[in-house]
Amino acid sequence: MNKFAKYTLLFLLFGALVLIRWFENELFYDPYLIFFKNDYLYLDNPRREVFKLTMFTGLRYALNSIVSLAILYVIFKEKDMIKFSAFIYVVAFVILIFIYLYFVINPRQEDYYMFFNVRRFLIQPIILLLLLPAFYYYKLKRRLLNNM
Repeated sequence: MNKFAKYTLLFLLFGALVLIRWFENELFYDPYLIFFKNDYLYLDNPRREVFKLTMFTGLRYALNSIVSLAILYVIFKEKDMIKFSAFIYVVAFVILIFIYLYFVINPRQEDYYMFFNVRRFLIQPIILLLLLPAFYYYKLKRRLLNNM
């Protein structure tokens, strides 16, 4: 893949992440979007449908994960990294969704800040922000060791 095609594809993929965020109100059921934009530490938990909320949160996580894996593949072009990343995404989802469901089912005002941060890992491509520099450092370190 030439540089122009690579950068165009990366631009489109990052654009897809932006569009997921931009149209979050139209695409996903999430009463916590408005809740956490307000002064949530002093508000009561919003009314919500737990199953519907979980499904839409999972859908958003899946969309962000697929686009993130595509970004990692375009940048690094290593299938082993993508397999490892997919494993990380699946394990993170399983762990985070259980914590998320605990906070959704048992809302307590003193837990809102922790809930906000767990939710952020599920609905934002934060794992991509962690994997990009980690894989870059790994490739750089591997290249240095091979040149010795």
